[in-house]
Amino acid sequence: MTEQQPEQQPEQQTEQKIVLVTGASSGIGDATARELAAAGHHVVLTARRADRLEEVAAGIRAAGGRASAAVLDVTDAAAFRAVVDSVVAEHGRLDVLVANSGVMLLSPMASLLTGEWDRMVDVNVKGVLNGIAAALPHFLRSGSGHFVTTASVGAHEVVPTAAVYCATKFAVWALVEGLRQELPPSVRVTTVTPGVVESELATHITDPTAAEAMVGYRRTAIAPAAIGRAVAYAVAEPADVDVNEIVVRPTGQRP
Repeated sequence: MTEQQPEQQPEQQTEQKIVLVTGASSGIGDATARELAAAGHHVVLTARRADRLEEVAAGIRAAGGRASAAVLDVTDAAAFRAVVDSVVAEHGRLDVLVANSGVMLLSPMASLLTGEWDRMVDVNVKGVLNGIAAALPHFLRSGSGHFVTTASVGAHEVVPTAAVYCATKFAVWALVEGLRQELPPSVRVTTVTPGVVESELATHITDPTAAEAMVGYRRTAIAPAAIGRAVAYAVAEPADVDVNEIVVRPTGQRP
């Protein structure tokens, strides 16, 4: 009598999705693209730096993933629509938009760095709106889709020198929450809210007071891959599960 072999269970296959990631040339965007590609999705990397985009895409492909790249300034609404339309034309669909591009130009209000205020509003708020306007028609037409937005703990608290930055993140949180309530259940909405993460953001601060304050504040930071894993988790959940918000911060970040 031969011993009966246990029944082999079929391996669970990851549903491959077409995912567009903005701000993918560094930091959270770079890490998120790599995590999603490692999970089996095709990632379309977008940012303004063409050389850095291709470097990230090449790294993903070398690791066995699928990636392409397109130069994009999220403040250009027409360019955003063109990139999304080209992705849909090439792949037949867009499943997920990860709206990650952002700038953090901190300064006291009295410094009156109004140009930097405008830049944060343009990238952090209008850039998200441009992404919604570009992707939403495709999501509604196909009857499915997923918006993932990178916010910040600054969407839930305000600290000195960060008033305008926090205002943009409050705005993003409100926009996507309103979007979630308006959309049919087949289109999901997720806000990923990072605490202090290793990135280039603080290096762009020009105000000396804010820059000095950031030195101590950013001593406790986590790797951007932690945020990438959070995004990959939300994307991987089944269609009847909508992960609305994930807050991820260093264990040592108090408050």
